[in-house]
Amino acid sequence: MELLIGVVVLAIVFDFINGFHDAANSIATVVSTKVLSPFAAVLWAAVFNFLAYWIFKLHVADTVSKTVDSEQITLVVVGAGLLASIFWNLMTWWYGIPSSSSHTLIGGFAGAAIAHGGFDAIKYAKVMPVVYFIVLAPVIGMVISYFISIVTLYICKGASPRSVDIVFRRLQLLSAAAYSLGHGGNDAQKVMGIIAAAMVASNYIGSFEELPNWVPLACYTSISLGTMFGGWRIVKTMGQKVTKLKPFEGFSAELAGASTLFATGMLGIPVSTTHTITGSIIGAGMVKRISAVKWGITIGIIWAWILTIPVSAILGALFYWAVSLFVK
Repeated sequence: MELLIGVVVLAIVFDFINGFHDAANSIATVVSTKVLSPFAAVLWAAVFNFLAYWIFKLHVADTVSKTVDSEQITLVVVGAGLLASIFWNLMTWWYGIPSSSSHTLIGGFAGAAIAHGGFDAIKYAKVMPVVYFIVLAPVIGMVISYFISIVTLYICKGASPRSVDIVFRRLQLLSAAAYSLGHGGNDAQKVMGIIAAAMVASNYIGSFEELPNWVPLACYTSISLGTMFGGWRIVKTMGQKVTKLKPFEGFSAELAGASTLFATGMLGIPVSTTHTITGSIIGAGMVKRISAVKWGITIGIIWAWILTIPVSAILGALFYWAVSLFVK
């Protein structure tokens, strides 16, 4: 029981780190357009992260809990995966790299499981959609954002820049709230899936459907508190270095990101909120001109996306072997 408690605490800690690491996803656009101050923005995002508890069903959590063969899941496997994820998240946060907390969690979990039971331990039917959406999520966000921006420009044709700015400053509060709901509904659930896997492995519960109610509440609370602390290093990268945003572009990016997250959340696909909002910001920036996007920064971010799952898997395996020396 002590080991299970330790793993659950570790999972809650990861959720908190996920919150401040991915705070940039929720607030970068609304801060960079100066619609809200940094403090007001993280408070706004945290509130709607938490409200997602009452809106989203646990489709994503169920998917994550079943990415590894249940017979190969042990508390050491889960703990090692969490340690790998925390390590990668803290490292990328320190260097201001907007990597995916979702993918590092799945990669770390999978790597530890492979170290324990070989490659057959992975349920590839569950993992492969996550891999596909490394590409699809940002592309979907980019395309939707691009077309929302085009439509917005058409509707506002002839209006004064000042009136457009005023209207979209107000609308951006709604789009930021919608995105934060999607972020909470997607990211908090991934840790719920990991906790469920640990509880099943220790025979605390018999299946995912028996997950205690306090687990979702604890996860949503933790990620919301983490968001309130903010990840300012990554906010700077997302909100200033990729492209310069005006309120109508920030609105387009947030609405596109929220739409993508709501759709994938209902389908139970654990996509990266980081990838989604980055693609959406790029799409909004491309409306002005292709060169408005700082592709040198963007390519560096893409490399982080590509490396996150394999590096996290290697870290997960290393942590598994290290932890196994002390815990049997």
